[in-house]
Amino acid sequence: MNEDPYSQVVRDCFANTGHAGDLDGAASVYIDAQGIRLRLAGTAENGKILALRFRAWGCPHVIAACERFCADHEGRPVAELSRFQAGNIMRKLSVPVEKTGRILVLEDAVRSLGRSLCDGAVPH
Repeated sequence: MNEDPYSQVVRDCFANTGHAGDLDGAASVYIDAQGIRLRLAGTAENGKILALRFRAWGCPHVIAACERFCADHEGRPVAELSRFQAGNIMRKLSVPVEKTGRILVLEDAVRSLGRSLCDGAVPH
């Protein structure tokens, strides 16, 4: 029996990547690790996330996790980014444990972006 490795939530997020792309003038972070490349960009005002975008080169789980992260966190406080945990999104998307390292790359990127947004920096 060949079991589908992707949950319906992963398939939905992967098929609907409305947050894929770039944001002009945004703070951004780039990480190349665990066999993936990931760029997160965001804008914030008065401590609130205005917009988030991503570019990810990796498996469908990583791309779906990036989309879900962006969709879940726009409009929320920037301070929440420092508490982002890979385990939560892994459970929401039913990501297999062997992909933990890849989702931890997203966690690192989210926390780095949070620091940049809190500092008001716009790294290049």
